[in-house]
Amino acid sequence: MSLPPTQYLANLRSRQKAETRDRILQAVARKLNAGTLDDVNFSAIAKEAEIGERTVYRYFPTREALMGAFWTWLHTQTLSPPKPSMSRVREGVRLEIDGQKPMRILIATDAWEPQVNGVVRTLTRVIAEMEAMGHTVEVIHPDQFKTFPMPTYAEIKVAVGAYEPVRERFKAFEPEAIHIATEGPIGLAARRLCVEWKLPFTTSYHTRFPEYVSARLPLPLAAGYAYMRWFHKPSGRLMVATPTMRDELLQHGFGNITPWSRGVDTVQFHPRTSTEPDIFKDLPRPIFLSVGRVAVEKNIEAFLSLDLPGTKVVVGDGPQKAELEEKYPEVVFRGTRLGTDLADHFACADVFVFPSLTDTFGLVILEAMAAGTPVAAYPAPGPIDIIPNSGAGTLAVTATEGLREACLEALKLDRARVRQFAEGFSWRACAEDFVRNLQPYPEAEKTRFWRKLRRLARVKRPRTEAD
Repeated sequence: MSLPPTQYLANLRSRQKAETRDRILQAVARKLNAGTLDDVNFSAIAKEAEIGERTVYRYFPTREALMGAFWTWLHTQTLSPPKPSMSRVREGVRLEIDGQKPMRILIATDAWEPQVNGVVRTLTRVIAEMEAMGHTVEVIHPDQFKTFPMPTYAEIKVAVGAYEPVRERFKAFEPEAIHIATEGPIGLAARRLCVEWKLPFTTSYHTRFPEYVSARLPLPLAAGYAYMRWFHKPSGRLMVATPTMRDELLQHGFGNITPWSRGVDTVQFHPRTSTEPDIFKDLPRPIFLSVGRVAVEKNIEAFLSLDLPGTKVVVGDGPQKAELEEKYPEVVFRGTRLGTDLADHFACADVFVFPSLTDTFGLVILEAMAAGTPVAAYPAPGPIDIIPNSGAGTLAVTATEGLREACLEALKLDRARVRQFAEGFSWRACAEDFVRNLQPYPEAEKTRFWRKLRRLARVKRPRTEAD
């Protein structure tokens, strides 16, 4: 039975793409077999494969992508008996992939200290891990600009006139890899530069921005998602924290999505020992704790309105705090807590309640679990990816019902098992994932570009130890 013409052409194109990809990888194998890793560059591979250099870039936009694909392809090849030279190639490629050379990494973010939220905590910890790995990291953040308080949320600073200062920071630092963490004015300025200068970059999806805006302003979700699609479209990779968030964004038309999970500090966040004081000793038990911004998009009133035994405690600040304190006088509001103080609140609670429907992960979930405190949450992105079958928490039946029952069920969970589950997450693994996801500028093009820009601008970048 003959295929329809459109399907036949589609199948033909797929075969041609597979053949071209295989041809490139075979060329890499031949170059490596005859020489060293230093001999692998896009020009040499294109010549070896007898195809255009642009074709190699189209299939593998970075050396990292090329070597990663080659490493995977190499494992599918049958080498019997194995050639000594190919064994050397395998070892050399593995070492290059596992031990990436130090890079100058630029991160542009509208969320930074002194803000207290999951985005800031994630970025600061990942940056610390990357610096420990030998990378040099430059952060462009709101405190480097003139700012004004965000309407309806004074704690968040919005940068003004970011484009030219961001451009100068790019020139001075000459990044080898660029990551844009947020979609605000600083992120927009960095995105504009990357598009104008044709610099590869990655982005991440930390907050369900369309839902966040719709909760505060009379704007439809479709408008928010249209903006987000436009913002992330040129990104080489859009990093998301969970499979649920990935699937949700795919349904909204996003592409180039790659996973980037989170970590937790299991030293700072740990179960309370018998020698440590109980900071809730004067409150009726059990203690149901919520930690995060006290704002409408966090859905915190869904927790406060529950009929639960014991005491509800809220840690955090935000624009809705005064209103909720007046409306729920029986709830204990502790304000912002940091460091050891915050860790003690997690460790002394009986259940951590996470009512948010707009987060993409919920870092506080892992922090509570690391303290041995079970979690009760709605089946939203983040909780639905972490909690099922973990033995560390319970989920409500739907996104609107069953949170009270989940809270009461969580009381029955084994705190030792909760802690054990959290120990499977680490910030080092999170940082390594982040670095692997980056899209470094191809070496030859990078050198030519920044040299030309320095010559035009007469700006010379100070040398660093990583150079």
